[in-house]
Amino acid sequence: MHNEPTERRRSRRYVLHLPIHYRVAEKGALPCTGSGTTCEMSNAGLSFRCRRTLPVGAHVELTVVWPTRQADLYSVELLMTGFILRSNERGRVGVRVTSHRFRVDTEPAVAMGAIA
Repeated sequence: MHNEPTERRRSRRYVLHLPIHYRVAEKGALPCTGSGTTCEMSNAGLSFRCRRTLPVGAHVELTVVWPTRQADLYSVELLMTGFILRSNERGRVGVRVTSHRFRVDTEPAVAMGAIA
């Protein structure tokens, strides 16, 4: 007899607390935007916390501020799109990710002034 819960998810989840910005587009409504913090991520899904309940089923565009820089100069963002699977009154949102890609900023994140 096996009493351990079975894991339904196919992708490994990673606990990451990173800044996130979102834009929700729902048919017949104006887009809403906001920010929050990621909780868990995988290549198939993402959960994050924000200050509001978001509409389940709506399309969402996400920008995650990545914690590293390319060549120590250029900021990196993870861009994701998907659909909101769940959202609760405590601000926890679950998203099924349909696409993702990294974007590297073309301007250096630090000033290229004189170095002492």
